[in-house]
Amino acid sequence: MSNETEIKLKVNDVKAFQRLLKRLGARPALKGTGRVREENLLFDTPDGRLAKDGQLLRIRTEAPDVAGKKGTPGARRTLLTFKRPVQETSNREAAALRRDYKVREELELEVADGAMLGQIFAGLGMSGWFRYEKYRTTYKLPGSKAWAKDLLIEMDETPIGTYVELEGPAEAIDRAAIELGFSKRDYILKNYLLLYVEDCRKRGEAPKNMVFAAPKSRAR
Repeated sequence: MSNETEIKLKVNDVKAFQRLLKRLGARPALKGTGRVREENLLFDTPDGRLAKDGQLLRIRTEAPDVAGKKGTPGARRTLLTFKRPVQETSNREAAALRRDYKVREELELEVADGAMLGQIFAGLGMSGWFRYEKYRTTYKLPGSKAWAKDLLIEMDETPIGTYVELEGPAEAIDRAAIELGFSKRDYILKNYLLLYVEDCRKRGEAPKNMVFAAPKSRAR
């Protein structure tokens, strides 16, 4: 189990942000545009024990975005992810890291059948209780920027707006944020569930699932 260190940033001007990425020499980490559609489903026990303990159990299905393109769709993959808070430590440096960044222990593996896995979870008394969708494009900075070797820049287009996740060493996160026009005051440590609930509260709507609206059918 490895530790994941990351922060989110709200992107208000997507085109300006993409221009900054281009200026920094960022390139999609995947072939083509690198844009991937994600469908995520969170699981928990009936009493919400995982969420109460700050844990996450998720099945994610990824598929390359081929909307409007001809040809065979790219390969899909399904990931099982488990995250939990890092174990308590008296180390001051580690404590400071958890205060300024979102740091969690993470286990992740690719699975062959997400639907079957969901049935197994149901048999164990858990249910898929929150579903959320987004489009993610993962960028890497060029090798000439040695400080960014282990940094991932992940732009997420969600039903509640566009965010970027910076994941990697704390020093690289800070430097990338500055070069992208942000400061530590802009760091967001909340997950998409909490951001979605806050957005629903602002709009006076009851939270359901964070999914894109179905396209309207054309009148005949």
